[in-house]
Amino acid sequence: MARHVPYDDPGSPDLRSPWRYLWWLVRMQRRRVLAGAFWGSLWMCGLIVPPYLIAKAIEDGLRGGDRAALVWWCGALIVVAGVLALVFIARHRTMTLVRTDASLRTAQLVVRHVTRLGAVVRRRMSAGELTYVQNGDTARIAHALTSTGPGVGAVVAYVATAVLLVRISPLVAVVVLLGVPVLAVATGPVLRRLHAVEAGYRESQGELSSWAGDVVAGLRVLSGIGGKAEFAQRFEVKSRQVLRDGYRVSAWLSWVQALTWGLPALFLAVVTWIVARMAVSGAITVPEMVAVYLYVTTLIVPVSFFMEGADAIPRALVSAQRVVELLRLQPEVSDADTPVLDVKSGALTVVVSANAAAAREAVEQLPGVVADNDDYLFAGSVREAVSVAEHSDVELDRAIWAAAAVDVVEALPDGLDSHLESQGRNVSGGQRQRLRLVRALLSEPDVLVLVEPTSALDAVTESAVARRVKEVRLGRTTVVVSSSPLWIGQADQTVHLEASR
Repeated sequence: MARHVPYDDPGSPDLRSPWRYLWWLVRMQRRRVLAGAFWGSLWMCGLIVPPYLIAKAIEDGLRGGDRAALVWWCGALIVVAGVLALVFIARHRTMTLVRTDASLRTAQLVVRHVTRLGAVVRRRMSAGELTYVQNGDTARIAHALTSTGPGVGAVVAYVATAVLLVRISPLVAVVVLLGVPVLAVATGPVLRRLHAVEAGYRESQGELSSWAGDVVAGLRVLSGIGGKAEFAQRFEVKSRQVLRDGYRVSAWLSWVQALTWGLPALFLAVVTWIVARMAVSGAITVPEMVAVYLYVTTLIVPVSFFMEGADAIPRALVSAQRVVELLRLQPEVSDADTPVLDVKSGALTVVVSANAAAAREAVEQLPGVVADNDDYLFAGSVREAVSVAEHSDVELDRAIWAAAAVDVVEALPDGLDSHLESQGRNVSGGQRQRLRLVRALLSEPDVLVLVEPTSALDAVTESAVARRVKEVRLGRTTVVVSSSPLWIGQADQTVHLEASR
């Protein structure tokens, strides 16, 4: 069956450090990154050309009184503006592809690794943390790769502008060369404070997301014991804390953005004051003063990219550290009391045990997708609850047939387009169980672990499910925890757990 994923093989990431992981993302698309650096450098350096043309139009056309020269330089300015627009489009398109590649590659690595780890992730990371890795950290990592395009271009443009300024005034060139590092140093404390409050905000968001998952999963229990109001009050207090942390992040972010654009403008004002005094004293000519002003004005763009990179790269390193830590996770080493399963690759193995907890603990050590009766069913259409857009109707129909859920779908008013409430509350327990099985089969993992997948079904339906699951999973490893003789009869291998053996 066709698998619609960004990459057949996302590669083997360098997990020795966050820096090495970011550099690995660059190396995986080196040609595109080089193209982005080329277009970024061409665009940044091209921004210097209009000031030169304007200075020539003033000197030759206006001061020299040559109308033909004025028309010539103005026409050249229009042509250069059009070329710069096209170069900007090429730069922006290339860097969008660079960021998208980094984001999708990271997301695919995380999803594949989490799938291989199975239940280990549940014990080592909260749902909120894992959600933020996918939604927040991948975006920050991708944004940092902007420095490989416009960032390189900003350096090239900065050096080129400095060379042009040296030809006009070494003093102005020194001021410009020293001014940018001073701007970076000035924003350092504010950036560090922003990163600190963001770290606290991220942690609070993760905790709140985990709490929300607990509320949804245990809502019926909370209602039964009368604890819903108390839990809701605690959730409200935590939400207010997250809101306050969010306001703090916004406040410091506004300071960073104000400095990012305000300090370059102040820097421009200082340089303008210096060159104006030099023009009055006769050290430079008026056209040279205009040229310096325009050169420094164009420097606001690369300087802003410098300051943006100073903010984005540290954030990306923090996010890359979290991704690296997740990708470094390995299946837990079983202790002496934990039974170790030795299952045959590509076979259907049925695990039988009188101790349900021991059986669950044993199968959770396996690197694969674990599906049980507690797995969440999201609200929406039945189709959305069990599959994703990449699954074809043929794949979906086959999984529904294998789970013996054809009658479930046909009994619903709109079939697969029928509305399913969260956790499938509008269908019976047996129907929920079969819909969860459909979703598990559609994931098509190399190792699939099913915990009591047919405990709520009658014998006839259970027999059909056992036979069909074996058929659709032929050649791939499937482990089923069940004491049903119907599953045992289909097993290629049966494992009996007694105590820790």
